[in-house]
Amino acid sequence: MLQLAAVSAVLVAVVRSLWLSAVFVLVMLTVAAVTSARRVTGTRLRSPGGTSSAVTIVLPISAGALPVVGLVVATGTVPLAGEALIPIGGILIGGAMTATSLAGRRLFDELQQRRGEVEAALALGFLPRDAVLEVVRPAAATALVPALDQTRTVGLVTLPGAYVGVLLGGGSAVQAGAAQLLVLVGLLLAEIVAIWVVTEQVARGHLHRL
Repeated sequence: MLQLAAVSAVLVAVVRSLWLSAVFVLVMLTVAAVTSARRVTGTRLRSPGGTSSAVTIVLPISAGALPVVGLVVATGTVPLAGEALIPIGGILIGGAMTATSLAGRRLFDELQQRRGEVEAALALGFLPRDAVLEVVRPAAATALVPALDQTRTVGLVTLPGAYVGVLLGGGSAVQAGAAQLLVLVGLLLAEIVAIWVVTEQVARGHLHRL
């Protein structure tokens, strides 16, 4: 509760400036990277390797979220203003963070359980990256299941935040549906990219679990 109250107080001032809004989005990205790195690698920011892991995890989250934010702004779908940039950026960064954490944990769990298969693939002449990918691809795909389930059941099981927000703001049901569709498609795209990037990082040995 206190965290939300503090953020709300800051946002009142931040949304008035485009530059401050961009800085706030970067802060969200940093917090997301630190959180995801802790989940995936088991390292905290101040522990050995913690900063390196967080920097590495920034890539899948930013690669998933930031291009989608840029796309919706460039096409005029969302205005270039703090009150639009921050919520859209937050939704996409949060989705990419969750996908990265889920995929990373499952990838390392799969590698731990099936280490013998990786070694067998290496013995057959596979490159290290290809040997790892042979084992972890199914696990990476399952990380997308929550996003797919959310997309399939929207409106039938839940009324998501963007839809409700537009309705409460005085918009029509059609406008609310269009806004929610934008969010769902953007989230799905961001999570697909994030999962692909973190899978490549694990396969290439750029990311390690301590």
